Amino acid sequence: MSDLDKLFKRLDLLLDRVEKIFPATARTETRPGFQAYRWIDGGMEGISKFDEVDQNDLLHLERQKNLLSRNTAQFIKGDLANNALLWGARGTGKSSLIKAQLSEFGEQGLCIVEIPKAATSELFEIIRTLAADSRRFIIYLDDLSFEAQDDSYKALKACLEGSLQPQPENVVIYATSNRRHLMPETMKDNLDSTMVDGQLHPSDSIEEKISLSDRFGLWLSFHPFTQDQYLAVVEQALLTRDMEMNADARTESLRFATSRGSRSGRIAVQFTAFWASLQ
Repeated sequence: MSDLDKLFKRLDLLLDRVEKIFPATARTETRPGFQAYRWIDGGMEGISKFDEVDQNDLLHLERQKNLLSRNTAQFIKGDLANNALLWGARGTGKSSLIKAQLSEFGEQGLCIVEIPKAATSELFEIIRTLAADSRRFIIYLDDLSFEAQDDSYKALKACLEGSLQPQPENVVIYATSNRRHLMPETMKDNLDSTMVDGQLHPSDSIEEKISLSDRFGLWLSFHPFTQDQYLAVVEQALLTRDMEMNADARTESLRFATSRGSRSGRIAVQFTAFWASLQ
């Protein structure tokens, strides 16, 4: 082997060592030119075409829309803003409302980063990456919940409050969940609670579960639609496809919801696609 070959081999070994020490340097930077990103395989991936949602299309969520938009507006201005937990019945617009923030505030410099639940333990690295960017980011955690033996919630808990590394001013966390406390609650938790001097003292397991969701400063609850609300959303969804809400559509939409065991915006949109296929 020539001296030149030996030199190249040494350089290759050196580059391998550098990559092992700094594996995320190139992969975690937020490349400009995107407003939406997803965290995947330990790196930030830009989304060129994201799901644009207009808040005006989200019916019967006036209170939730106003509160979240106000919080996001404060965040964009650099004022104090809360991390938000949107919880409640499935298909009622939680995820759509978060996506609508990007549609509403994107022109003001807002960006959004979707983090899968499996990457919750990497939140510190993600937040450190976003802190180095001058733009403002919503960390979006969709359908978040943790099982009893899952310790990854501790990283989220520390990021929200309690860590020596503070949450940077250009990052806010918005999460959706079907569970108010993000973790399963059992009868045993209640049985372990005690009464002291006539006052109820929740068990340690209850305190632990409540303490996670308690670190979100803004709670927004979402509930199943009434029949009239569901029909109004169906009518709007049909109109977007140039179809009218006639007696047959009304009857079939109610039957469709009954078969699914739920009345929600998601079911209304699914019915619209089903109804269009029959025309």
